[in-house]
Amino acid sequence: MDKTREQFADLVEHSDVLLAVYDETDRLRLANDAFRRTFHLAPGETPTWTEIMRRNHTAFKGTAIQASDLEAWLTSTQSRRGKTPFRAYETDLVDGRWLWMTETVRPNGWMLCIASEISDLRREERLLRQDRDLAMRAAQTDELTSTANRRFVFGRLEALIKAAALVPDSALSVCLFDIDLFKSINDRFGHQGGDMVLRHFTNLVHGVIRRTDCFGRIGGEEFMLVMPGSPAENSVVFVQHLLAQARTAHPLPDRPAVSYTCSAGVATYQPGDTAATIYGRADRALYRAKTEGRDRVQLSMEALPLAGRS
Repeated sequence: MDKTREQFADLVEHSDVLLAVYDETDRLRLANDAFRRTFHLAPGETPTWTEIMRRNHTAFKGTAIQASDLEAWLTSTQSRRGKTPFRAYETDLVDGRWLWMTETVRPNGWMLCIASEISDLRREERLLRQDRDLAMRAAQTDELTSTANRRFVFGRLEALIKAAALVPDSALSVCLFDIDLFKSINDRFGHQGGDMVLRHFTNLVHGVIRRTDCFGRIGGEEFMLVMPGSPAENSVVFVQHLLAQARTAHPLPDRPAVSYTCSAGVATYQPGDTAATIYGRADRALYRAKTEGRDRVQLSMEALPLAGRS
């Protein structure tokens, strides 16, 4: 058995297929020689995916990123990366090669990436499929903040509710965030200042959530975070931490004295829930947080009506 494992490890290490494993924080844990050579990594290095992308982009290596705003591209990609159990897509490299990439994600957030070169396929066919992928990305992304949009987040919530219904005692939390007194921010600093606050909060959240969490802007100054496997107590503590970070942040570089706060409402999955019912409870909890003083999180204690239970 040990010899079989040795042979398997040797085949993986020297395969022309790119193989890599990322943990739940999106930090590279294992990669074979083909992957390390493609993304210019030294043996034993364990950077995060964003660190790999930033480093390669600066050095004009690795993935060919056509976006004019690298950080917006990273936020957009992170908001969808690893959110489904399996994803397949094409990507091109700075050196002219094209790859067919697959991502397989375990429930604990660990991800297996496998990529094969498809450079020999007809260029017209590759470009057609790439245009399709770009159109899909645009349909799932909020244009202002580059995070996931309402359609993507609600689609993910519906999928997670279906999965939770199959497993007894599943934990699933939904949090709605609303930036407090956002109109006054726009009035004082213009819409450009308001946009900077929205982007700041987006980046703040993306910097601390897990791969399995799904975060997006669902309208105006309102955002939703879906946290599978997170019970009520853990979710509330985590959201309190986020609100504290927002409270002490300075989103406008030219006005260091300016800060902002957020209110939040949390609801947890109950058997029989739909996306609409759990969203409704979180929304009412958010309303209580706003009316009871803002800059706080409220946990919904409502029970799902019997008519809504399966």
